[in-house]
Amino acid sequence: MKLHDGGKGQMEITLSLIPYEDKTVLHHLIQLYRYDSSEFDGHVLNNHGIYSYKYLDHQWTEDYRHPFLIKVNGEIAGFALIILDVPREYAKLSSAAKTNVISDFFIMRKFRQKGVGKKVAFSLFDQYKGVWEVKQTLSNKDAFIFWKKVITEYTNDTLLDEKVLQDKKWNGPILIFQS
Repeated sequence: MKLHDGGKGQMEITLSLIPYEDKTVLHHLIQLYRYDSSEFDGHVLNNHGIYSYKYLDHQWTEDYRHPFLIKVNGEIAGFALIILDVPREYAKLSSAAKTNVISDFFIMRKFRQKGVGKKVAFSLFDQYKGVWEVKQTLSNKDAFIFWKKVITEYTNDTLLDEKVLQDKKWNGPILIFQS
């Protein structure tokens, strides 16, 4: 899927499913993501100098998970990991029968503040219609600001629910909306 930025920069943003053969690419990007977010979520390196991510293989073994690679002008710019049709009992806040979830979302620093994340999010929301749940770690204020702005713009300020959970299920804000 190609997304075009109508601005002067003429960015070509591509969003494509990551095949299993490119699992290593996602693994490397997750290292950058975990490093980048470690100040907020407390992730630590293991004895091999690697950040663990227990759901890496699940991206290709569970049908409801979809790993996307994001590129800008052919250069890797990040990833989006989504989960589709999560049953009510497994959602953090949504009361819908089935909910789509942004599991993890990462844009490389050099591509931030350029509309890449917003365009990718809009594309995913348009492609996978339904109720969405987007959560952020409590201390990651920048992520909350990003998602609140993107979702508010996407929905014309019609969130279904917004709440900060601080329990065993989650510790941070969650936004629920319909695409």
